[in-house]
Amino acid sequence: MAILLTGITAATMRGGYGLIPDAALLIEGDSIAWIGPRASAPKAETLDCQGKLLTPGLIDAHTHLVFAGNRAAEFELRLNGASYEEIARQGGGILSTVTATRAASEDDLIAQSLPRLDAMIATGTTTVEIKSGYGLTIEDELKMLRAARRLGQLRPVTITTTHLAAHAIPPEYKGNPDAYIEGVAIPSLRAAHAQGLIDAVDAFCETIAFSPAQVDRLFTAARALGLRVKIHAEQLSDQGGAQLAARHAALSADHLEHLSSEGIADIALAGTVATILPGAFYTLRDTHLPPIAALRAAGVPMAVATDCNPGSSPMTSLPLAMNMACTLFRMTPEEALLGTTAHAARALGLTDRGTLAPGQRADLCLWNVSHPAELSYRIGAEALHKSIIGGRLEA
Repeated sequence: MAILLTGITAATMRGGYGLIPDAALLIEGDSIAWIGPRASAPKAETLDCQGKLLTPGLIDAHTHLVFAGNRAAEFELRLNGASYEEIARQGGGILSTVTATRAASEDDLIAQSLPRLDAMIATGTTTVEIKSGYGLTIEDELKMLRAARRLGQLRPVTITTTHLAAHAIPPEYKGNPDAYIEGVAIPSLRAAHAQGLIDAVDAFCETIAFSPAQVDRLFTAARALGLRVKIHAEQLSDQGGAQLAARHAALSADHLEHLSSEGIADIALAGTVATILPGAFYTLRDTHLPPIAALRAAGVPMAVATDCNPGSSPMTSLPLAMNMACTLFRMTPEEALLGTTAHAARALGLTDRGTLAPGQRADLCLWNVSHPAELSYRIGAEALHKSIIGGRLEA
């Protein structure tokens, strides 16, 4: 079955917006077969899009979507003066979500996470990365990853899964992170890989989490299994996590508020994507801006993601993340849209989506706007008209 979309302004996202006015796009099966001026379009059943903007489907390259409970109480504590680090060191933060997630069944996690996934889909997301990291035992990490895989069976979007057992040190390993890496993080990684539950491996390299040496051991184990890595780095301080990621040819280094010039040079050379997470910056009321201008000057591709999580970024909307990236960090609207399409695909190691080109997967968004900049300009507006996922028009 072939269908021709006509009457569109197409943002191909190849080297920038790549705008084609009065364009047409041919879908055959689940792929894009042709794109160009409407006057040159091949014959096929036609859907008139009446001047709407067409972009690739949005890709959320960094989420913690699967979890139980919420942390509204900690939100209130922070507003009353407690810092992220203080809450974490008192057993709150990630560890409070760990307690709730351990107590939840796999079905409970599905039930609590599905509304968040639906909210993402409603704002144009067609591919979602989901991390583990709130179980911190071998079985609970596997439980989270199984739940993430099942979400991909319940909705038409693509779900990629990332092992993040090296997210925090659980109470039973307090003061002994090396034992946790050897006793839980690496064994759960190997078990998840053997069961086909993961596509990549992540770690939180920070003073309140894991050292570069500990992360290096985990990444070495991951790469021995043929898995790509990514890293939470330089969010609260400069631990050299980005340089470590570059040495392991990481797909992405994420957060990066405290990224050094040496770190920028290393990830630029490695081809590692810088994933920018304005939701956490906003929620934590951070003031240390990521070095956007320096990343831009070095030619580092920048993805933009929601970082959807219960503590520091309870957000599901990529258009809102794009607005925050522009307003808070002075990214351009073009960079923000590239960051949720072409560069986000690269941050996940996906080559079959993120641009409008023949052979790409037909994950598409039709927007009720006249120019791509409006997607970053509007705050909380519902601009999505329709999504097309795998060549199928979604209701």
